[in-house]
Amino acid sequence: MNKKFNKILIANRGEIAVRIIRTCQDMGIQTATVYSEIDADALHVHLADEAYEIGPPEALESYLNFEKVLEVAQRCGAEAIHPGYGFLSENPEFFDAAENRRITIIGPSSECMSRAKPKNRARQLMKMINIPVTPGSDEAITDTGSRGLSQAREIAAEIGYPVVVKPAGAGGGIGIMIARNQQELDKAVETAKYRGQKAFGLSSFYIEKYLSGVKHVEFQVLADRFGNVVHLGERDCSIQRRFQKLIEEAPCPILTPFLRMKMGAAAIDVAMTLNYVGALTVEFFYMPGTQREFYFNEINSRLQCEHCITEMATGIDIVKQQIKIAAGNQLDIDQDDITMKSHALECRINAEDPVKFLPSPGTIQKLRYPHGPAVRVDEGIYEGYTVPFYYDSLLMKLITWGKGREESITRMKRALTELRIKGLKTTIPLHQAVLEDDDFLSGMYSTDLLNKPELKNKIKEKASKE
Repeated sequence: MNKKFNKILIANRGEIAVRIIRTCQDMGIQTATVYSEIDADALHVHLADEAYEIGPPEALESYLNFEKVLEVAQRCGAEAIHPGYGFLSENPEFFDAAENRRITIIGPSSECMSRAKPKNRARQLMKMINIPVTPGSDEAITDTGSRGLSQAREIAAEIGYPVVVKPAGAGGGIGIMIARNQQELDKAVETAKYRGQKAFGLSSFYIEKYLSGVKHVEFQVLADRFGNVVHLGERDCSIQRRFQKLIEEAPCPILTPFLRMKMGAAAIDVAMTLNYVGALTVEFFYMPGTQREFYFNEINSRLQCEHCITEMATGIDIVKQQIKIAAGNQLDIDQDDITMKSHALECRINAEDPVKFLPSPGTIQKLRYPHGPAVRVDEGIYEGYTVPFYYDSLLMKLITWGKGREESITRMKRALTELRIKGLKTTIPLHQAVLEDDDFLSGMYSTDLLNKPELKNKIKEKASKE
């Protein structure tokens, strides 16, 4: 018997709220959503069947206030809440509070999440099942005063600079900083504490060795409550600036079949060890040509922003699978059923200066979408919409796919040329420059690609013509 929710509350905003609303509508499920005062005219508010204001623009007073979110869920009669990504999507306290009110969260149980959160706990789990981890702290540093800073200095001195300071609740690269000496470390710790508290409600942080010249490869896993676990292959998320992903592709262009099998098996081992239920992403640093090959990076116990490319590569709707699993249904796919039927590419279009990487809020005066075969747009905007400066700058995700990598890149180049967003600065010039870069085209690029001086100049040149 196929179990089904009647109404789902989407506790998020922007393109991911819109994407979830559309999938719910396709499944015949009623939708409700929440919004802050400044988001009253946002696209997700217009598209949901019901919408409820929950507070002022500051996220801590609205989207991160889970008591308000749960009150709305009870008031509107929602049986389940989909948190999307960011905000409350990896907050065990929110999940626990929802369970106490007998509201289903479309995600793992609070008990399961607590085994993997804060993110440093995942490191301990990896060691237990013999998956290599990068050198760093195995316990989150929770002291926000001088003692915590001293701990950070000791760990950095032990593993050696440069190091990465990460908020324990981090997602989307928020609050992550590189420190190459003690002075930079002190500043990075303060940033991680502040940004972690503001974005996730957690000021704790941890320290890891910074690895350069690596590929960021992650595996998408689905698991139901009946013990069925599958992975949907990998995504290459190595095009990053300040630890924020900008371009992703699936599959990774240089991963060998043997290593794909090995890393996929490790990802499934993680899910089974956690007794995981729902969508899980296991992230690795892949080091081509080295003896180690790969290190565990982190677990994300939620939907990933870049899930779309896996959907287009495999033909499997991940959000629909999440909802069906949460409703108590068994996975209807086996590992043998899953193949990469296409090569998919995603560009995140942000309201940012593509050279200085600074937010560029404003009103969208003109908007033209690309069309044609194998082009998908997941958007949270419309012509005349004013982009606020309070939240993440993501405007939309542009996805293309094809029979091979070359075809998906060709389609993306055309789509970026057709896309027009007037009234604010966007990252379109950056994407266009990357897609013409020889290292990117070879597939051998790493997380350091955007540090290339010639690529920076190319981005600046294209931005000046906008």
